[in-house]
Amino acid sequence: MKTLRLIAASQFELQDVPLPELGPEDVLVQVRAVGICGSDVHGMDGSSGRRIPPITMGHEASGVIESVGSAVTEWAVGDRVTFDSTVYCGSCWYCNRGEINLCDNRMVLGVSCGDYRRHGAFAEFVDIPQRILYRIPEGVSFEQAAFVEPVSIAVHAVNRSGAGLGDSAVVVGTGMIGLLIVQVLRAAGVTNIIAVDLDPDKLALAEEFGASAGLIAGEGLVEEIRKRTNGRGADHAFEVVGAEAPFRTSVECVRKGATVTLVGNLSPEVTFPMQWAVTRELTILGSCASAGEYPACLDLIATKKIDVDRMISEKIGLAEGADAFERLHAGESGLLKVILLPLQESL
Repeated sequence: MKTLRLIAASQFELQDVPLPELGPEDVLVQVRAVGICGSDVHGMDGSSGRRIPPITMGHEASGVIESVGSAVTEWAVGDRVTFDSTVYCGSCWYCNRGEINLCDNRMVLGVSCGDYRRHGAFAEFVDIPQRILYRIPEGVSFEQAAFVEPVSIAVHAVNRSGAGLGDSAVVVGTGMIGLLIVQVLRAAGVTNIIAVDLDPDKLALAEEFGASAGLIAGEGLVEEIRKRTNGRGADHAFEVVGAEAPFRTSVECVRKGATVTLVGNLSPEVTFPMQWAVTRELTILGSCASAGEYPACLDLIATKKIDVDRMISEKIGLAEGADAFERLHAGESGLLKVILLPLQESL
């Protein structure tokens, strides 16, 4: 099979490799659509330490079951499926509590971080444990189904925060996940959603998706947010970058007693404003991946409560993937989500 493999920092190669060997509870999925994630783009140059070559990346995907292992009973050849990015064990203390994203034996498709290497879906086929499979609803395309993983990140974060009807919220960072959080907040009944970014085009898109306002990060931002939230600050903030300045903004723009949910994971450390958080009695939450929200997310996509089509910039073959990575890494204007279609070369 063909696979787009990262063979060195920022260096890809289209390779022919053997089909993966299936375990008894695995299925072989013919990949029909797979998205390039921002974490893949950040990881390709080696800076994140979570894409150590050689690795086939790709964890936002969908396809058709090609074959099944000997112990697979609930899935059949030809089923249209998508799958979790988290490969959880299903038997540890956390998995037994339903906290599968915190699994002691957790691996992530398309990630190699030193502790493990699990090849992903930038390939014609990928092997998937049956326990992380989900059926694609009628009317949902493969490209749309490939969005369920990032949608689940947004849904999990909003669920963690408790944001709901009539609340106000600030979303700091309007990349893919930030834009999805805006949509999930809107669907949850949050009435005042303020998006923050440095890119006016992304802010305009955030407003299309339901943000009440899109504000450029910079001097006077926190004061402007307070003006738009009854002088107190927002009920919730979502940090969706993972860097010092956006974290600081998220903490400073909320009211006393508010919740700040950390979703971004770019920097390993930031300076924490201890006294500000303590004296204002803030709740600081981390949000990691998702924990069983896939069925709800597929329904949100199927009922068009979440618009994923608007986010697709390009649909291309595996052979064009390396070029797409370069353009995404360079921050090409207007390039949001690139979907790879592994079968496109043979069509």
